[in-house]
Amino acid sequence: MPAPPIFDLALLDFNNIVADKDEIRRYNPQRFEIEQVDAILYMDPSRHIVIGYKDVLADEFWAKGHMPGYPLLPGVLICEAAAQVAGYYIRKHNLMGGDFLGFGGMENVRFRAPVKPGDRLVLVGQGIKVHRRQTVSRFQGFVGATMVFEADIIGVAMARKGDG
Repeated sequence: MPAPPIFDLALLDFNNIVADKDEIRRYNPQRFEIEQVDAILYMDPSRHIVIGYKDVLADEFWAKGHMPGYPLLPGVLICEAAAQVAGYYIRKHNLMGGDFLGFGGMENVRFRAPVKPGDRLVLVGQGIKVHRRQTVSRFQGFVGATMVFEADIIGVAMARKGDG
């Protein structure tokens, strides 16, 4: 049974974007095919809540091969999208050291319904442990009103140390 929603999605204004792709790139190092977040819609630093979305397109690199004839967004990319939403929030608010938020792990992952091209995947995250070296964010993913995903995403501070 899914957990209660972290946030009432009916309160979101999809015409009021807090951060577009260019703004997200200021804080997240992912580029090209691995960029999995299109926009950030909402942030509440007092409760460590962040909401972003990914518009799932039919021409993405995985669509042809991940279930030919019935393309499904791979679960690992759903998890990556959640981690990127968390990374943006953590870096934007300077809640950790390092240059970027690295994907440290996942717990309590559940996929509850498929995500397909044409869907908008809305990712709602809430920081449940925020520390300078590690964060844990509880995420829920929605397509429309349907919860399609839940997970606790672990983030760790990463530094390039002069690379690149």
